Amino acid sequence: MAKKVDRRQFLKASGAAASGIAVTAGALAQDAGPPLKSAADLGIAEKLAGVNYTDSERAVIYDSLEGMVDRIRARRDGTTIENTDAPALTFDPRLPGESYKAQTNTVRLAGTPTRALPNDEDIAFASVSEQGAWLRSGALTANRLLDIYLTRIRAHGPKLECFITVMEESARREAFQADSELRAGRDRGPLHGIPYGMKDLTDTAGVATTWGAAPYKDRVPAEDAVIVKRLREAGAVLVGKTTLGALAYGDKWFAGTTRNPWNTDEGSSGSSAGSASSTAAGLVSFAIGTETLGSIVSPSNRCGTTGLRPTFGRIPRTGAMALCWSLDKFGPICRYVEDTALVLAAVNGADVGDPSSLEWGFDYDAAVATAQDIKIGYNPAWFEGDNVTASEKAMPDMVRELGYDLTEITLPDLPYGSLVTLLEVEGAAAFEEMTLSNRDDMMTWQEPRAWPNTFRSAHLHSAVEAMQLDRFRRQVMQMMADVYKQVDVILCPNFGGGMLLITNYTGHPCLIFPAGLETRETVPLTGRPVPEERPTKSVPQGFTLWGNMFREDQILALGSLLERQINFKANRPKL
Repeated sequence: MAKKVDRRQFLKASGAAASGIAVTAGALAQDAGPPLKSAADLGIAEKLAGVNYTDSERAVIYDSLEGMVDRIRARRDGTTIENTDAPALTFDPRLPGESYKAQTNTVRLAGTPTRALPNDEDIAFASVSEQGAWLRSGALTANRLLDIYLTRIRAHGPKLECFITVMEESARREAFQADSELRAGRDRGPLHGIPYGMKDLTDTAGVATTWGAAPYKDRVPAEDAVIVKRLREAGAVLVGKTTLGALAYGDKWFAGTTRNPWNTDEGSSGSSAGSASSTAAGLVSFAIGTETLGSIVSPSNRCGTTGLRPTFGRIPRTGAMALCWSLDKFGPICRYVEDTALVLAAVNGADVGDPSSLEWGFDYDAAVATAQDIKIGYNPAWFEGDNVTASEKAMPDMVRELGYDLTEITLPDLPYGSLVTLLEVEGAAAFEEMTLSNRDDMMTWQEPRAWPNTFRSAHLHSAVEAMQLDRFRRQVMQMMADVYKQVDVILCPNFGGGMLLITNYTGHPCLIFPAGLETRETVPLTGRPVPEERPTKSVPQGFTLWGNMFREDQILALGSLLERQINFKANRPKL
């Protein structure tokens, strides 16, 4: 039976927490310093919660705290909650009364002529669709393609620190099987024989899945995640597990910091750090990333890759680390826009292991953008100021040159930033055991803004406020639904106008692609001081198209047209 804890012990623990010390199970069970001696001392908790009670109200609360603590201890002592246990309340981005375009499962690319087989470097940087054409024609084998990438990984991987585990042995088996099947006339689809990297928060049976964090670096799952199974069924060849910022934040992991291949003096950003870095460097054909609040957009912007963050729920997360159940999303990171459509088509669809996953078809037809019937919105204010780069400022005119009219839109001035509390609370719940056991001290990154402190602080958030924020989130969802009744696609710089935060919480998709090269000061590596002088270097600058719910086809079609106009593929990092 759990040891009974009286209200004074609870208040002693609460007082410690108010000083920035995590409320642990031990603090609830042991003497934790001078007791709070009266109901009046509840004022500490009132300040944290932003409420103000009378003396008589405090007295009643004071007498009921013991029961509250008993419930907390009963749950902690009487249950085991794993990271894989999803909440009973699940997020659904679809709003009642709104209609969404029904889709089957069809992908029609714009189509480009296939070149004669070039040299190894050109093969490495070719698109998935072109590599697939060479494989089907017999000009290229999956084994040779894999060898090209393994050679490049050996040459550049250590410098970029973008792989945690290279799975050469199993990759060779998969490549051999892919070649055998193609010779026998069995074609699994566009990804058959294509090598890829998987962000290391995704389970791979018998292979370490570390979540990028020291407390979990020896973790070896017994089963593959659903997305791994689907890609294997599609014939893709898993080369290895790519790095991520510890527990899906930043680019600093337990054994290093992943680098930007365009400037190895700076990090790749994150948290899909290795997925973006390895793809940009031509070490894989594509990679899988995840986004909770910028983890596909930010490293794609830094490394010059094309990232698709699909509508929330499209790709099941069964077998993946949970950080925030109502925000986490898988998405492909590629070098070409239409490659992301091929990957999404292979992994799209619901799975019983992910209560938030949706069974919704995915259609893509490149011709959808050629009729110029896509309505495009933007706000001129988003493209002003010193923080907006030349590549970003040029985007509205570039879209107009394609024959589109732009509609000016505005978003209400609301406290969108307050929604971040929901991520903090869900993240703290997902990693409660790490906080309570003090294993968070093992985390490499320990700055105030790093996860250990965020999770500790989140235990002090008001449950009532979290529920109110969820209600505010519903208002934001309806607001964005109304905006998308005016337009189909929104142009906005990656980190401008609040769109990154807003659309992650509403569940809308986005596509980021390289818009050009910019001369920029080197970004200091995570956890290191900012030097007085930072060298400048020519590095990629991305841009984001924000799409309507389940309308990835529209942002992909427009993105493909812009990609051809920009012709960023002519640039490669000099490793």
